[in-house]
Amino acid sequence: MTTTKAAQQRAQAKVEYNAFLAGCPSRQLLDRISDKWVVLILCALGGDHGPGGAAADVPKAMRYSELSRLLAGVSQKMLTQTLRSLEHDGLLTRTVTPTVPVTVTYELTELGHSLHHMTRGLRTWAQTHMAEVLAHRDSHDTHPS
Repeated sequence: MTTTKAAQQRAQAKVEYNAFLAGCPSRQLLDRISDKWVVLILCALGGDHGPGGAAADVPKAMRYSELSRLLAGVSQKMLTQTLRSLEHDGLLTRTVTPTVPVTVTYELTELGHSLHHMTRGLRTWAQTHMAEVLAHRDSHDTHPS
């Protein structure tokens, strides 16, 4: 049995995780992290709650009810499913404190925090360029090709 060198293993991993290939598992991850609720949850737990996005950037643990209030329009079912999937992927931790009533908090892991930096940029870009996008939509709707 031959031993594969570390460089060969890294090269093989790069081939295996090519999102342009139909069977690549990274497509599932891309699908998950491109969801608006994932982006907003990561931004919330990353501490950038304000309109500017990155102003605070102080990661914090948040309770379910805090996240629910902050994320206007998210259903209880969707928030619960999204939090579970993020925990399953190792992007956040769920901590249960045995109080009356039980206290449950969510916090970014190191992996989640690294992704938060990317999602914060997406959120900021969307907020910054929304007026331009709306103008293009209006122009396209009034002058279709």
